[in-house]
Amino acid sequence: MIKILVVVTNHGTLGSTEETNGTYAPELTHALEKFFAAGFGFDIASINGGKAPLYGEDTEGDSINAMILSREDVRRKIANTLKMEEVDVVNYSAIFYPGGFGLLSDLAEHVGTAKATARFYEQGGLIGAVCHGPAGLLPVTLANGESLLAKHVVTGFTREEEVEFGTIDKIPLLLEEALTRRARKYVKRAPWSENVVIDGQLITGQNPASASSVGEAMVNKILD
Repeated sequence: MIKILVVVTNHGTLGSTEETNGTYAPELTHALEKFFAAGFGFDIASINGGKAPLYGEDTEGDSINAMILSREDVRRKIANTLKMEEVDVVNYSAIFYPGGFGLLSDLAEHVGTAKATARFYEQGGLIGAVCHGPAGLLPVTLANGESLLAKHVVTGFTREEEVEFGTIDKIPLLLEEALTRRARKYVKRAPWSENVVIDGQLITGQNPASASSVGEAMVNKILD
């Protein structure tokens, strides 16, 4: 069976504030819905393993979010994430980083997860990320010393979206600036509009509205 490794944060607050955060549920669930429709399996991993913090579970009017979160396998795997250092990435067809502000405080600088992702990429693996998810790729350095992002055109949550969402002064790093500095090219569209960039082995989405299309693009790439 084709399996996707979903990598999520252990950080449960917005930066150093006390505001509840973690992984933004709709960015996880809308991609999973596409994976499930294609018959793919999945595992969920984090740096520390164990229960992963989610927010946005009760997003009003989001039937896909509600449907996926009602699945026993999804609930169980979120409550018992695998520990990244114990995961063998060769067992998966793709790695997916959903967004949420939490990962800006852990995955954005975690060397162990970055090394596993680099190893997977250099073996020809596909990587997807949406919204703040591309922050998990910031520390990924390839065997030749080059940043993975330096090879690719990418997108991710924009400065304008941070301002409009009221998080610009609470986040530990501004993703747009970090991607602009690190990536071969950073592209964006109007705030909150769907934007997916497909560039070889890397597929990125700008914001929550892009999560479903990132999942669909990953499915198409795997089955192509």
